[in-house]
Amino acid sequence: MMDYAGRAAQADTFPKILRLNAKEHGQEIALREKDFGLWREFTWNDYQTRTHDFALGMVELGLGRGDVIGIIGDNRPDWVAAEIAAHAIGAMSLGLYRDVLDEEAAYLLTYGEAKLVFAEDEEQVDKLLGLADRVPHLKHIVYSDPRGMRKYDDPRLMEASKLVALGRDRAARELGLYERLVDATKGEDVAILCTTSGTTANPKLAMLSAGRVLRHCATYLTFDPKGPDDEYVSVLPLPWIMEQIYALGKGLLSRMKVNFVEEPDTMMHDFREIAPTFVLFAPRVWESIAADVRAGVMDASPFKQRLYDLGMKTGLTALAEGKRSVFADQLLFRALRDRLGFTRLRSAATGGAALGPDTFKFFQAMGVPLRTLYGQTELLGAYTLHPEGKVDPDTTGVPMADDIEIRIDNADVNGVGEIVVRHPNMFHGYYKNPEASVADIKDGWMHSGDAGYYNDNRQLVVIDRIKDLAETSRGERFSPQYIENKLKFSPYVAEAVVLGAGRDALAAMICIRYSIISKWAEKNRISFTTYTDLSSRPEVYALLKKEVETVNATLPPAQRISRFLLLYKELDADDGELTRTRKVRRGVINEKYADIIDAIYRGKASIPVDTVIRFQDGSTQRVRTTLEVVDLGRAVLAEAAE
Repeated sequence: MMDYAGRAAQADTFPKILRLNAKEHGQEIALREKDFGLWREFTWNDYQTRTHDFALGMVELGLGRGDVIGIIGDNRPDWVAAEIAAHAIGAMSLGLYRDVLDEEAAYLLTYGEAKLVFAEDEEQVDKLLGLADRVPHLKHIVYSDPRGMRKYDDPRLMEASKLVALGRDRAARELGLYERLVDATKGEDVAILCTTSGTTANPKLAMLSAGRVLRHCATYLTFDPKGPDDEYVSVLPLPWIMEQIYALGKGLLSRMKVNFVEEPDTMMHDFREIAPTFVLFAPRVWESIAADVRAGVMDASPFKQRLYDLGMKTGLTALAEGKRSVFADQLLFRALRDRLGFTRLRSAATGGAALGPDTFKFFQAMGVPLRTLYGQTELLGAYTLHPEGKVDPDTTGVPMADDIEIRIDNADVNGVGEIVVRHPNMFHGYYKNPEASVADIKDGWMHSGDAGYYNDNRQLVVIDRIKDLAETSRGERFSPQYIENKLKFSPYVAEAVVLGAGRDALAAMICIRYSIISKWAEKNRISFTTYTDLSSRPEVYALLKKEVETVNATLPPAQRISRFLLLYKELDADDGELTRTRKVRRGVINEKYADIIDAIYRGKASIPVDTVIRFQDGSTQRVRTTLEVVDLGRAVLAEAAE
């Protein structure tokens, strides 16, 4: 095992450890990027050179210590090179999600007083130029992809190659400047402004220092080792803390190879070409993969469907007994792993939100070494993980080190309370917001806002956000998230919102998984035109009724869904209905769909809808439809009353 802690102590900032890797392992592959169907390789020397040129180019533009440098676009080598370059000149990087709304982008760039933004391509440039009057501090926009850019003449625009040329000219005029800049970086200096996942309109910016990130990565890697022979595919957004930890921190510290896919649509194809040894996916990705597998089975012959059912049943039975089924592996799972690109996986993780136990067991039975991690942006991402060989789908594992302290505050009779954490490598507080820092950090302990408890094996169980735990009018407590995850195990359900706080029974608004149900509809000769049209079909309602009843059968009577409807549109982060990490914003949902929710609980059998959907490009679409409400209530309420 590598001496991760020793290496983090030897080089305690991102530019320092990049420089060290280039010096000692310059010709080894550090990064790969898929572009125009071909994989381009970047050695540690290439990585260092690009960072060097970007850094000195920014110095030439007058940027330096204390400035904020924005980055927006797909995960690319230039994204991480730009970030390290910002740190090399003493600046702070601020990553923006590529699908960020104009209002949020304007807020973040203005709040941070960003002077320069690295933008990947024309799409992101358009977004930034559209904010011209709202971001007065923005002086430079650097783009990497020149396609479609000839029509622009804004003086703030600069191609990345020109920034590189400026950097090289400055290096030639001032020998040794970059080395002196890197030497001047300090581990405790704030390097990253990381947006919190946030359920509010304006996210907070957590201040993270490189030294703490690297030391925390060393702790993580000691618990779950990685090295130069490992292959990682970066698919989750780089502004998210966990992708920062993996693609940047762990990549630099362990020297595992980080691979960037061509497009989100080509992810699984690119994934199969790399056949990584390690992967991190958010729950929505694992759910989507599982749904696609089951959708593929729907298209198979009856014989193959029976083989799939037999293999899955045998595999899950063996898993329940703590074993692996050789028969199921030969019959089904080996071929599945090969098809998905999982043949070389030695480690796999999920985090960012809860993954339903059913989906978790699906992959475990397949032979995917899946483990759950848990953490917060303020705590530098994950700090708990399942120990190898002790994976429990209902838990998030154990602390990764002895100096990570977790306690449960204000526990009830069942031991459920707020999860409170501290460790040596926490954030430095919120940027320009000391009041929020004081509110969340008390006596050195971070108050997570999550409800949880320790099980009999001393593994941490996370139930839900405390503010999202609900209670019916009969005094029965339930976790909406837990039930939603059970619903989303169905290949036909993309999203679900469970209702019932202060009500006499639970209800649900369900978004169909259009890609799967459209295929099912075509197979069953059901005509439709749009998402709204398909979701209103009685055959689709009948299909989803069976899925809800299947979930109800696994729940205590008081937590069963009594009524549900199929929503006329997908929940969308652009509409504020989801966070960028796909967590439901319940406050927004309750306000936006208040009339529909009230109608559900008034006992309406059908609910007319006449509304306008606004798309990200500014276009609109009027939706006029009727939502049918499926009533399962009599049986559910009778069982709950018993």
